[in-house]
Amino acid sequence: MTAPLTVIIDQVEGRFPMSSVQVSSDNIHRAEHARAVGRSQRREVRAAHAFLAPALVFFAIFLLLPFVFAIVLSMSKWGGFDITRIQFVGFTNFKNLFGPTSLFINPILWQTLLFSVMSVALTVIGALIITSCIERLRFQGFWRLLFFLPVVTNVAAIGNVWKQMYQPYGLINGMLNTLGIKSIKFLNDTSLALPSVAVVYAWVSIGTATLILTAGIKSIDAGIYEAAELDGANSWKVFWNITLPLLRPTLLFVTITQVISSMQSFVLMISMTQGGGPANSTKVAALAMYQTAFNEGNYGSANAMAIILFAIIFIATLIQLWVNNRRGEED
Repeated sequence: MTAPLTVIIDQVEGRFPMSSVQVSSDNIHRAEHARAVGRSQRREVRAAHAFLAPALVFFAIFLLLPFVFAIVLSMSKWGGFDITRIQFVGFTNFKNLFGPTSLFINPILWQTLLFSVMSVALTVIGALIITSCIERLRFQGFWRLLFFLPVVTNVAAIGNVWKQMYQPYGLINGMLNTLGIKSIKFLNDTSLALPSVAVVYAWVSIGTATLILTAGIKSIDAGIYEAAELDGANSWKVFWNITLPLLRPTLLFVTITQVISSMQSFVLMISMTQGGGPANSTKVAALAMYQTAFNEGNYGSANAMAIILFAIIFIATLIQLWVNNRRGEED
């Protein structure tokens, strides 16, 4: 005999309670929501890849591939032009550069490091002084523009102008003669030629550093300076205890970029010292690479120099970052 409808309903409700049905429905909704979120995230990832693709292609073609090709050439012998004549020679180029008769380590690399230290020190210190002075003057935009003009001027033209100023009959020696000082052979003395070029390089680079440091100073809260003035701090204490510590990230950026740029510089040497003279006293690594590749036609050795210079710049950058992070932890 057929069971009453109420009994059947009771049995169904006992076997499948309403709470279980509700939980199952919630799980279905959660799964559908998760799938919708997953589809949305996948669309965002595809859109991000689409926007990044041009930059990644540019990076691969103009940065990554040339770097890999430079590594290959550093282990090869090649005179240029005909790529089918590349001969693999292993580490021969590096052995020759580090050999006892090679001039690349001493004096070329030593002079490169010395030039970088002198020019970066002059640039950073000079930019700090100029930036601090401009902050106290009227028409600040005009003064920044004035110091930035050498940056947008042709480097070869600047080198030729300063070369004439350094001559025994030039402007600088003329001023020294007026003061009763004998003429100085700035570019003809092996001990003065490299520092003389470093001064010009710092003069060219100081405009960029000044603008960056100005941006760093503008980002410092003015209330800190107001509190220091209320406490009676003078200008030197404010600069040393407030401005300089808060400018540390900006100074790190300026220093790193200047080190990289100075180690790669060689145009001033070509225009001012006729290719590294006198007696190779101004011959730096980038100039040696240029002459080895284009004057001697030895692209393999030139690329080996480039790899060594890249390693030195990379290590110098890591050291600067490590020192800055260590100082930050101590503070």
